[in-house]
Amino acid sequence: MTTTSKRLFICLDSSGYEVSLERLKIYAALPDAKAERAGQLRIIDESGEDYLYPAERFIAADLPQATRKAVLELT
Repeated sequence: MTTTSKRLFICLDSSGYEVSLERLKIYAALPDAKAERAGQLRIIDESGEDYLYPAERFIAADLPQATRKAVLELT
């Protein structure tokens, strides 16, 4: 999976998922059209694996290209 296909999201609500998500942390999401139609995002969480989470818990992170690249290098 290339980093260009990943999108970045900020977690706004980690309640019920405190082990897997941190509030206000930036997460990479993998493309998953079926999940998005169902209101979910495929997030790479704290375990390093990708899982589906409700999309309303996140907001898209619109970052400058250099910052985006730096964040994706860490994921």
